[in-house]
Amino acid sequence: MKLKAIFFTSVFLAIASADILQNPDFELPPSSWKENYTSPLFPLDANSSTIPGWTFEGAVDYATVGADLSLPLKGHAILLGQDGKINQSFTAKGDRVKYLLTFTLAIVGQNCKSNASLVVSAPDSSRQFSFSGKYGKELWEVYGLQIGSWGDGDSINLVLQSQAIDGDTNSTCWPVVDNLFLSTIGTLNQDKANLLPNGGFEFGPSFLESSNEGVLVDSQPSLIESALQQWTVMGTVKYIDSKSYFVPEGKSAVELVSGISAGVQTAIQLFKESSYDLEFMLGDANDSCTGDFTVGVLAGSTGQNFTIQSDGTGSAKKFSFVFKVSEPSPTIISFQSYTTKQRDDGVFCGPVIDAVVLHSSHGHISRLNGASLIALLLVALLKMVELP
Repeated sequence: MKLKAIFFTSVFLAIASADILQNPDFELPPSSWKENYTSPLFPLDANSSTIPGWTFEGAVDYATVGADLSLPLKGHAILLGQDGKINQSFTAKGDRVKYLLTFTLAIVGQNCKSNASLVVSAPDSSRQFSFSGKYGKELWEVYGLQIGSWGDGDSINLVLQSQAIDGDTNSTCWPVVDNLFLSTIGTLNQDKANLLPNGGFEFGPSFLESSNEGVLVDSQPSLIESALQQWTVMGTVKYIDSKSYFVPEGKSAVELVSGISAGVQTAIQLFKESSYDLEFMLGDANDSCTGDFTVGVLAGSTGQNFTIQSDGTGSAKKFSFVFKVSEPSPTIISFQSYTTKQRDDGVFCGPVIDAVVLHSSHGHISRLNGASLIALLLVALLKMVELP
């Protein structure tokens, strides 16, 4: 059990892979498209049209975005109407890695009573996304998800399709997709200075150059399947980068945006009857989100609330506390928002969590039992064997 605990901790490295998908921004036009076409939406016919890199079914339009189409995107995109579907196949290369997808979602329609959702699927996975309009000032949103894990030679079919919410398709607003980016995540050894894999939230879905709104990550209860590597997601969180937001440490962090109960959680195997120090930073994203932020932090059976006062201009404070592991099962560590906040423009926002560091308290090694000491010696011997 102890030996398993030592090998359990690992961290994942994001490796951007811009060439996995063909025509991911749809700037290569369909074969039947006419540049002098005046309407912002160009209907595609499966019998006479092809989209470079993609196949399609159902009602699909090639969208020219800009002034004529009320979306602040650039260039071109794809609108998926009733039963609309596009898909692209690619071959996994190298060792078994995880694939993360980032994409832009918008909604187009007039006098519509409901918004169709977008379903993104791949072998053994399927996620549904609905445009909310609550978490940014733009008429589009960027989402991130993990679509699966595959090894060398596996054939993957990525599918995006519309799904109407009700039967009245004439009053439905349909999804527009653009700027897809697929990246891979490989496995590396854990940082010795931090027992928590990805405690700084540096490894997650890629940020798009075309957006400064961050990446929304919807609820995902699985550590293995989450886009935020080694963290499950409760509610909706915004993955933010230091180019567009205030990030307390490093290049990225997590903003808890969907109000009360939004949060992130991880689990790690720790030594029973041992004490650990948990450190983290709590702040605001410099996005005009003001007021008191309260976050509940749970580490095993120890819970504590922390509050900061934000003026919305970008600041953070470091907190820490000590907890003791009383059970041998994996220890849960979670951060949950107890606050719902909206900016003056109605956008939902919240506290930023970053730089989560876990390490054992002094004297931890002396309290290990004989089996644990043997396990540590085995790890040391294995490392010596790896030396040249």
